Amino acid sequence: MSHEAPVPHTDSTGSTPEAPGGEVAARAVDLTKVYGTGETRVLALDQVSVAFEKGRFTAIMGPSGSGKSTLMHCMAGLDSISAGSARLGDTELNGLNDRRLTQLRRDRVGFVFQTFNLLPTLNALENITLPMGIAGTRPDREWLDQVISTVGLRDRLKHRPAQLSGGQQQRVAVARALAGRPEIVFADEPTGNLDSRAGAEILGFLRDSVRELGQTVVMVTHDPVAAGYADRAVFLADGRVVDDMPAPTAERVLEHMKRYDARGHTGP
Repeated sequence: MSHEAPVPHTDSTGSTPEAPGGEVAARAVDLTKVYGTGETRVLALDQVSVAFEKGRFTAIMGPSGSGKSTLMHCMAGLDSISAGSARLGDTELNGLNDRRLTQLRRDRVGFVFQTFNLLPTLNALENITLPMGIAGTRPDREWLDQVISTVGLRDRLKHRPAQLSGGQQQRVAVARALAGRPEIVFADEPTGNLDSRAGAEILGFLRDSVRELGQTVVMVTHDPVAAGYADRAVFLADGRVVDDMPAPTAERVLEHMKRYDARGHTGP
């Protein structure tokens, strides 16, 4: 990869964030998340404003404790927010009750986690279609066929998880996230339990889902190599967005992170 686009700084004017080039799939405005009270109070997210464009692959980067996973959980409706706004499409998440949040996650969001979370008694195809079965919806066979082809599972559909390698199990998890044709897929360290070869395959499948299927993917990672597969990298530190890099490469991301570590930089 040889992209050498300039690195713009995040707008800190407080204006509503816009995605870099197109329609917005999800947006946070002044999103704040606080855990605990008094002496145990932790400010995990500090007025974060960021937008994620439809049909693009965005990596959220940052060291441990930067708030990147908390941001994903708040944007996906997995965690409540303390102040500000989190929107999925035109839907404001803040204030939705548990039933509506569950419905939103089921119908509009796909998830890929570090752990595969496959049911051992079901084969690959059954695991992929399980969420739709629970929701009482029929899979779109043409779309499902495209997804299975994209992640390279055609000859493994009848295998149970114990018969699959770690990389193959994560392919099943990726296919499961894509199968319901969600508005957005959130991936939290999806290659964390994989070797470098299997991890590269999973990242390639996520990138292909964007380029070939038009999917929207937001991935949390601390790995510069993983970020190099994305169209854009958003950097967090101490609960704040500190930078935004278009067309990242592993080399540029690593150099960027070293620069921040050397400065002890915690703000834009």
